[in-house]
Amino acid sequence: MIARRSLLALGPAALAAATTVRATTPEPEAPERAGAKIIAQARKIVAPRGVERLQTVKIGGIDVWVSARGADRTNPVLLFIHGGPGFVSMPMSWWFSRPWEDDFTVIQWDQRGAGKTYMINDPARIAPTMTLDRLAADAAEMIDWACAEFRQRKIFVLGHSFGSYLGLRMARAHPQRLHAYIGVGQLTNGPESERHGWAFAMAQARKAGNAAAIADLNSIAPYSAPGHPPPLKAIYTQRRWLGTYGGVFAYRTPDFVDGLVKLSPDYTSAELAHIWDGNDFSEEHLLATALSQDQSGIGALACPMALFAGRYDYNVNSDLAAAWFARLKAPAKQLTWFENSAHMPMFEEPGRFLAALLRVRRLAEQT
Repeated sequence: MIARRSLLALGPAALAAATTVRATTPEPEAPERAGAKIIAQARKIVAPRGVERLQTVKIGGIDVWVSARGADRTNPVLLFIHGGPGFVSMPMSWWFSRPWEDDFTVIQWDQRGAGKTYMINDPARIAPTMTLDRLAADAAEMIDWACAEFRQRKIFVLGHSFGSYLGLRMARAHPQRLHAYIGVGQLTNGPESERHGWAFAMAQARKAGNAAAIADLNSIAPYSAPGHPPPLKAIYTQRRWLGTYGGVFAYRTPDFVDGLVKLSPDYTSAELAHIWDGNDFSEEHLLATALSQDQSGIGALACPMALFAGRYDYNVNSDLAAAWFARLKAPAKQLTWFENSAHMPMFEEPGRFLAALLRVRRLAEQT
Protein backbone atom coordinates (compact mmCIF):
# COMPACT_ATOMS: atom_id res chain seq x y z
CA MET A 1 0.00 0.00 0.00
CA ILE A 2 1.22 3.47 -0.90
CA ALA A 3 1.02 6.13 1.79
CA ARG A 4 1.44 9.15 -0.41
CA ARG A 5 1.49 11.70 2.40
CA SER A 6 4.78 10.32 3.64
CA LEU A 7 6.26 9.28 0.29
CA LEU A 8 5.88 12.47 -1.66
CA ALA A 9 5.71 14.86 1.30
CA LEU A 10 3.54 17.43 -0.45
CA GLY A 11 1.23 17.98 2.53
CA PRO A 12 -2.30 17.77 1.01
CA ALA A 13 -5.15 19.63 2.65
CA ALA A 14 -6.20 18.32 6.06
CA LEU A 15 -9.10 15.94 6.07
CA ALA A 16 -11.20 18.24 8.20
CA ALA A 17 -11.01 20.90 5.52
CA ALA A 18 -11.95 18.59 2.66
CA THR A 19 -15.13 19.52 0.79
CA THR A 20 -16.87 18.24 -2.31
CA VAL A 21 -15.20 19.70 -5.39
CA ARG A 22 -16.90 19.94 -8.74
CA ALA A 23 -15.06 19.70 -12.03
CA THR A 24 -16.54 23.08 -12.97
CA THR A 25 -14.67 24.91 -10.19
CA PRO A 26 -12.66 27.63 -11.96
CA GLU A 27 -8.91 27.14 -11.68
CA PRO A 28 -6.07 28.89 -13.51
CA GLU A 29 -4.75 26.85 -16.42
CA ALA A 30 -1.35 25.34 -15.58
CA PRO A 31 1.36 25.27 -18.29
CA GLU A 32 1.37 21.45 -18.14
CA ARG A 33 -2.15 21.38 -19.59
CA ALA A 34 -0.77 22.11 -23.04
CA GLY A 35 1.30 18.94 -22.72
CA ALA A 36 -1.76 17.03 -21.53
CA LYS A 37 -3.63 18.03 -24.69
CA ILE A 38 -0.77 16.71 -26.83
CA ILE A 39 -0.77 13.43 -24.89
CA ALA A 40 -4.54 13.13 -25.28
CA GLN A 41 -4.24 13.51 -29.05
CA ALA A 42 -1.26 11.14 -29.31
CA ARG A 43 -2.98 8.32 -27.41
CA LYS A 44 -6.38 8.84 -28.98
CA ILE A 45 -8.09 5.58 -29.95
CA VAL A 46 -8.77 5.84 -33.69
CA ALA A 47 -9.33 2.18 -34.65
CA PRO A 48 -12.86 1.65 -36.06
CA ARG A 49 -13.76 -0.94 -33.41
CA GLY A 50 -12.02 0.91 -30.61
CA VAL A 51 -13.45 2.26 -27.38
CA GLU A 52 -12.43 5.44 -25.57
CA ARG A 53 -14.76 6.39 -22.75
CA LEU A 54 -14.48 8.48 -19.60
CA GLN A 55 -17.77 8.51 -17.75
CA THR A 56 -19.56 8.10 -14.44
CA VAL A 57 -21.18 4.78 -13.56
CA LYS A 58 -23.43 3.92 -10.61
CA ILE A 59 -21.52 1.48 -8.41
CA GLY A 60 -22.44 0.67 -4.84
CA GLY A 61 -25.13 3.32 -4.83
CA ILE A 62 -22.83 6.21 -5.77
CA ASP A 63 -21.42 7.69 -8.97
CA VAL A 64 -17.85 6.64 -9.72
CA TRP A 65 -15.57 7.75 -12.55
CA VAL A 66 -14.67 5.00 -15.01
CA SER A 67 -12.25 4.92 -17.94
CA ALA A 68 -12.54 2.27 -20.68
CA ARG A 69 -9.98 2.27 -23.49
CA GLY A 70 -8.98 -0.23 -26.16
CA ALA A 71 -8.28 -0.65 -29.86
CA ASP A 72 -10.90 -3.38 -30.35
CA ARG A 73 -13.98 -3.71 -28.15
CA THR A 74 -13.99 -7.48 -28.75
CA ASN A 75 -10.61 -7.88 -27.04
CA PRO A 76 -10.54 -9.34 -23.52
CA VAL A 77 -11.31 -6.87 -20.75
CA LEU A 78 -8.62 -6.06 -18.18
CA LEU A 79 -9.98 -4.42 -15.01
CA PHE A 80 -7.25 -2.50 -13.16
CA ILE A 81 -7.89 -2.12 -9.40
CA HIS A 82 -5.73 0.71 -8.14
CA GLY A 83 -3.85 0.82 -4.86
CA GLY A 84 -3.49 3.23 -2.02
CA PRO A 85 -6.06 3.04 -0.59
CA GLY A 86 -6.87 6.18 -2.55
CA PHE A 87 -3.78 6.23 -4.81
CA VAL A 88 -5.57 6.48 -8.14
CA SER A 89 -3.85 5.06 -11.23
CA MET A 90 -5.97 6.72 -13.90
CA PRO A 91 -4.11 10.08 -14.00
CA MET A 92 -0.74 8.33 -14.38
CA SER A 93 -1.76 5.49 -16.67
CA TRP A 94 -1.09 7.42 -19.89
CA TRP A 95 2.58 6.69 -19.13
CA PHE A 96 2.34 2.89 -19.04
CA SER A 97 -1.01 1.48 -20.20
CA ARG A 98 -1.44 2.75 -23.78
CA PRO A 99 0.32 -0.34 -25.27
CA TRP A 100 -1.95 -2.62 -23.22
CA GLU A 101 -4.90 -1.19 -25.13
CA ASP A 102 -3.90 -2.96 -28.35
CA ASP A 103 -4.65 -6.35 -26.77
CA PHE A 104 -7.11 -5.56 -23.97
CA THR A 105 -9.96 -3.21 -23.27
CA VAL A 106 -8.49 -1.59 -20.17
CA ILE A 107 -10.96 -0.45 -17.52
CA GLN A 108 -9.99 1.67 -14.54
CA TRP A 109 -12.11 3.37 -11.94
CA ASP A 110 -11.43 5.83 -9.17
CA GLN A 111 -12.63 3.91 -6.14
CA ARG A 112 -15.07 5.11 -3.52
CA GLY A 113 -13.39 7.95 -1.64
CA ALA A 114 -10.60 8.40 -4.20
CA GLY A 115 -9.67 10.75 -7.04
CA LYS A 116 -12.45 12.08 -9.25
CA THR A 117 -15.00 9.88 -7.46
CA TYR A 118 -14.23 11.59 -4.16
CA MET A 119 -14.80 14.97 -5.79
CA ILE A 120 -18.36 14.24 -6.91
CA ASN A 121 -19.63 12.68 -3.68
CA ASP A 122 -20.27 14.18 -0.25
CA PRO A 123 -17.45 12.95 2.05
CA ALA A 124 -19.79 12.97 5.05
CA ARG A 125 -22.12 10.58 3.24
CA ILE A 126 -19.31 8.35 1.99
CA ALA A 127 -17.35 8.12 5.27
CA PRO A 128 -19.54 5.46 6.94
CA THR A 129 -19.23 3.27 3.83
CA MET A 130 -15.42 3.31 3.75
CA THR A 131 -14.91 -0.33 4.73
CA LEU A 132 -12.99 -3.18 3.15
CA ASP A 133 -16.19 -5.12 2.61
CA ARG A 134 -17.90 -2.23 0.81
CA LEU A 135 -14.90 -1.65 -1.48
CA ALA A 136 -14.81 -5.37 -2.25
CA ALA A 137 -18.52 -5.24 -3.12
CA ASP A 138 -17.78 -2.27 -5.40
CA ALA A 139 -15.08 -4.30 -7.16
CA ALA A 140 -17.54 -7.15 -7.71
CA GLU A 141 -20.05 -4.68 -9.20
CA MET A 142 -17.35 -3.34 -11.49
CA ILE A 143 -16.71 -6.88 -12.75
CA ASP A 144 -20.42 -7.32 -13.43
CA TRP A 145 -20.59 -3.94 -15.20
CA ALA A 146 -17.55 -4.73 -17.37
CA CYS A 147 -18.90 -8.15 -18.38
CA ALA A 148 -22.32 -6.72 -19.26
CA GLU A 149 -21.03 -3.59 -21.00
CA PHE A 150 -18.60 -5.45 -23.25
CA ARG A 151 -20.62 -8.67 -23.57
CA GLN A 152 -17.97 -10.91 -22.10
CA ARG A 153 -18.45 -13.88 -19.81
CA LYS A 154 -15.06 -13.48 -18.12
CA ILE A 155 -12.49 -10.74 -17.70
CA PHE A 156 -8.94 -10.33 -16.42
CA VAL A 157 -8.53 -8.58 -13.06
CA LEU A 158 -5.27 -6.85 -12.12
CA GLY A 159 -4.92 -5.68 -8.54
CA HIS A 160 -2.02 -3.44 -7.52
CA SER A 161 -0.94 -2.90 -3.90
CA PHE A 162 -4.13 -2.23 -1.89
CA GLY A 163 -5.94 -3.23 -5.07
CA SER A 164 -4.27 -6.64 -4.78
CA TYR A 165 -6.14 -7.20 -1.52
CA LEU A 166 -9.42 -6.51 -3.33
CA GLY A 167 -8.28 -8.47 -6.39
CA LEU A 168 -7.49 -11.59 -4.39
CA ARG A 169 -10.91 -11.35 -2.77
CA MET A 170 -12.43 -11.25 -6.26
CA ALA A 171 -10.41 -14.29 -7.32
CA ARG A 172 -11.71 -16.24 -4.34
CA ALA A 173 -15.33 -15.08 -4.46
CA HIS A 174 -15.91 -14.88 -8.23
CA PRO A 175 -13.45 -17.21 -10.00
CA GLN A 176 -16.06 -18.06 -12.64
CA ARG A 177 -15.96 -14.43 -13.82
CA LEU A 178 -12.16 -14.28 -14.21
CA HIS A 179 -9.92 -15.51 -17.03
CA ALA A 180 -7.11 -14.95 -14.53
CA TYR A 181 -6.18 -12.79 -11.56
CA ILE A 182 -2.94 -10.78 -11.76
CA GLY A 183 -1.43 -9.65 -8.47
CA VAL A 184 1.08 -6.78 -8.59
CA GLY A 185 2.67 -5.72 -5.31
CA GLN A 186 0.53 -8.50 -3.84
CA LEU A 187 -0.52 -8.13 -0.22
CA THR A 188 -0.23 -11.45 1.63
CA ASN A 189 0.75 -11.10 5.30
CA GLY A 190 0.32 -7.38 5.97
CA PRO A 191 1.78 -7.16 9.50
CA GLU A 192 4.85 -9.23 8.57
CA SER A 193 5.36 -7.15 5.43
CA GLU A 194 5.33 -4.01 7.57
CA ARG A 195 7.99 -5.45 9.87
CA HIS A 196 10.15 -6.36 6.87
CA GLY A 197 9.75 -2.85 5.48
CA TRP A 198 10.83 -1.24 8.75
CA ALA A 199 13.88 -3.51 8.97
CA PHE A 200 14.86 -2.67 5.39
CA ALA A 201 14.54 1.08 5.99
CA MET A 202 16.55 0.89 9.22
CA ALA A 203 19.31 -1.18 7.59
CA GLN A 204 19.62 1.34 4.77
CA ALA A 205 19.57 4.30 7.16
CA ARG A 206 22.38 2.76 9.21
CA LYS A 207 24.35 1.99 6.07
CA ALA A 208 23.99 5.63 5.00
CA GLY A 209 24.76 6.96 8.47
CA ASN A 210 21.50 8.93 8.39
CA ALA A 211 20.99 9.95 12.02
CA ALA A 212 17.62 11.59 11.34
CA ALA A 213 16.24 8.49 9.66
CA ILE A 214 17.56 6.21 12.42
CA ALA A 215 15.99 8.40 15.09
CA ASP A 216 12.68 8.54 13.23
CA LEU A 217 12.54 4.77 12.79
CA ASN A 218 13.58 4.11 16.38
CA SER A 219 10.77 6.39 17.53
CA ILE A 220 8.18 3.93 16.18
CA ALA A 221 9.90 0.73 17.36
CA PRO A 222 8.84 -1.97 17.92
CA TYR A 223 6.98 -1.36 14.67
CA SER A 224 4.02 -3.58 13.78
CA ALA A 225 4.71 -5.84 16.76
CA PRO A 226 2.38 -8.86 16.91
CA GLY A 227 -0.94 -7.79 18.36
CA HIS A 228 -0.05 -4.10 18.08
CA PRO A 229 -0.94 -2.70 14.64
CA PRO A 230 0.87 0.57 13.97
CA PRO A 231 -1.08 3.84 14.07
CA LEU A 232 -1.29 5.93 10.93
CA LYS A 233 1.45 8.34 12.04
CA ALA A 234 3.89 5.45 12.50
CA ILE A 235 2.99 4.03 9.08
CA TYR A 236 3.79 7.39 7.49
CA THR A 237 7.16 7.47 9.24
CA GLN A 238 8.05 3.97 8.04
CA ARG A 239 6.89 4.73 4.49
CA ARG A 240 8.84 7.98 4.33
CA TRP A 241 12.18 6.27 4.80
CA LEU A 242 11.25 3.10 2.95
CA GLY A 243 10.51 5.23 -0.12
CA THR A 244 13.67 7.28 0.33
CA TYR A 245 15.82 4.15 0.19
CA GLY A 246 14.23 2.50 -2.85
CA GLY A 247 11.51 0.30 -1.42
CA VAL A 248 8.84 1.82 -3.70
CA PHE A 249 10.82 2.69 -6.84
CA ALA A 250 14.06 0.75 -7.12
CA TYR A 251 16.26 3.50 -8.51
CA ARG A 252 14.42 6.75 -7.99
CA THR A 253 12.35 8.56 -5.40
CA PRO A 254 8.56 8.62 -5.80
CA ASP A 255 8.23 12.37 -6.32
CA PHE A 256 8.47 12.04 -10.11
CA VAL A 257 4.90 10.69 -10.06
CA ASP A 258 3.63 14.23 -9.56
CA GLY A 259 4.97 15.21 -12.97
CA LEU A 260 3.07 12.36 -14.63
CA VAL A 261 -0.12 13.39 -12.83
CA LYS A 262 0.17 17.02 -13.94
CA LEU A 263 0.25 15.86 -17.55
CA SER A 264 -2.83 13.66 -17.20
CA PRO A 265 -5.32 13.97 -20.06
CA ASP A 266 -8.01 12.35 -17.87
CA TYR A 267 -8.19 15.07 -15.22
CA THR A 268 -9.07 18.75 -15.60
CA SER A 269 -7.04 21.51 -13.98
CA ALA A 270 -9.73 21.86 -11.31
CA GLU A 271 -9.59 18.15 -10.55
CA LEU A 272 -5.80 18.11 -10.43
CA ALA A 273 -5.90 20.87 -7.82
CA HIS A 274 -7.71 18.48 -5.48
CA ILE A 275 -6.47 15.10 -6.67
CA TRP A 276 -4.85 14.08 -3.39
CA ASP A 277 -7.75 15.06 -1.11
CA GLY A 278 -9.32 11.66 -1.65
CA ASN A 279 -6.00 9.95 -0.97
CA ASP A 280 -5.90 11.51 2.50
CA PHE A 281 -9.55 10.64 3.07
CA SER A 282 -9.09 7.01 2.02
CA GLU A 283 -5.92 6.53 4.05
CA GLU A 284 -7.59 7.95 7.13
CA HIS A 285 -10.39 5.40 6.87
CA LEU A 286 -8.71 2.32 5.42
CA LEU A 287 -4.90 2.23 5.43
CA ALA A 288 -4.23 0.89 8.94
CA THR A 289 -7.00 -1.70 8.61
CA ALA A 290 -5.76 -2.84 5.20
CA LEU A 291 -2.22 -3.30 6.47
CA SER A 292 -3.48 -5.49 9.30
CA GLN A 293 -4.86 -8.08 6.85
CA ASP A 294 -3.19 -11.49 6.63
CA GLN A 295 -4.14 -13.47 3.52
CA SER A 296 -1.21 -15.88 3.67
CA GLY A 297 -3.51 -18.69 4.78
CA ILE A 298 -5.25 -18.77 1.40
CA GLY A 299 -4.14 -22.06 -0.11
CA ALA A 300 -6.07 -22.41 -3.35
CA LEU A 301 -7.86 -20.49 -6.08
CA ALA A 302 -10.30 -21.78 -8.67
CA CYS A 303 -9.01 -19.47 -11.43
CA PRO A 304 -5.53 -19.01 -12.93
CA MET A 305 -3.26 -16.52 -11.18
CA ALA A 306 -0.16 -14.58 -12.16
CA LEU A 307 2.14 -12.82 -9.70
CA PHE A 308 4.18 -9.84 -10.91
CA ALA A 309 6.85 -9.15 -8.29
CA GLY A 310 9.40 -6.35 -8.11
CA ARG A 311 12.69 -7.70 -6.84
CA TYR A 312 13.18 -4.68 -4.56
CA ASP A 313 9.60 -4.27 -3.35
CA TYR A 314 9.68 -3.55 0.37
CA ASN A 315 6.52 -1.47 0.33
CA VAL A 316 4.50 -4.70 0.09
CA ASN A 317 7.13 -7.36 0.53
CA SER A 318 7.66 -9.36 -2.66
CA ASP A 319 9.58 -12.21 -1.01
CA LEU A 320 6.61 -12.91 1.26
CA ALA A 321 4.29 -12.83 -1.76
CA ALA A 322 6.51 -15.21 -3.75
CA ALA A 323 6.74 -17.68 -0.84
CA TRP A 324 2.96 -17.67 -0.52
CA PHE A 325 2.53 -18.04 -4.29
CA ALA A 326 4.79 -21.10 -4.32
CA ARG A 327 2.37 -22.83 -1.94
CA LEU A 328 -0.79 -21.69 -3.72
CA LYS A 329 -2.77 -24.22 -5.75
CA ALA A 330 -4.52 -22.90 -8.88
CA PRO A 331 -5.55 -24.22 -12.31
CA ALA A 332 -2.53 -22.41 -13.74
CA LYS A 333 0.11 -20.12 -12.22
CA GLN A 334 2.76 -17.79 -13.56
CA LEU A 335 5.40 -15.84 -11.62
CA THR A 336 7.30 -12.97 -13.21
CA TRP A 337 10.12 -11.23 -11.37
CA PHE A 338 10.96 -7.67 -12.40
CA GLU A 339 14.65 -7.40 -11.63
CA ASN A 340 14.89 -3.61 -11.91
CA SER A 341 11.69 -2.75 -10.05
CA ALA A 342 10.35 -2.34 -6.57
CA HIS A 343 6.64 -1.71 -5.94
CA MET A 344 5.79 -0.12 -9.30
CA PRO A 345 6.95 -2.42 -12.13
CA MET A 346 4.44 -0.99 -14.62
CA PHE A 347 6.28 2.34 -14.27
CA GLU A 348 9.78 0.96 -13.87
CA GLU A 349 9.81 -1.75 -16.58
CA PRO A 350 6.80 -1.01 -18.81
CA GLY A 351 8.01 -3.10 -21.76
CA ARG A 352 8.56 -6.21 -19.67
CA PHE A 353 5.25 -5.58 -17.92
CA LEU A 354 3.39 -5.64 -21.24
CA ALA A 355 5.18 -8.84 -22.27
CA ALA A 356 4.14 -10.45 -18.98
CA LEU A 357 0.52 -9.39 -19.49
CA LEU A 358 0.50 -11.02 -22.92
CA ARG A 359 1.85 -14.25 -21.41
CA VAL A 360 -1.01 -14.21 -18.92
CA ARG A 361 -3.46 -13.72 -21.75
CA ARG A 362 -2.07 -16.84 -23.44
CA LEU A 363 -2.07 -18.71 -20.13
CA ALA A 364 -5.77 -18.04 -19.69
CA GLU A 365 -6.52 -19.11 -23.26
CA GLN A 366 -5.00 -22.51 -22.51
CA THR A 367 -7.18 -23.23 -19.46
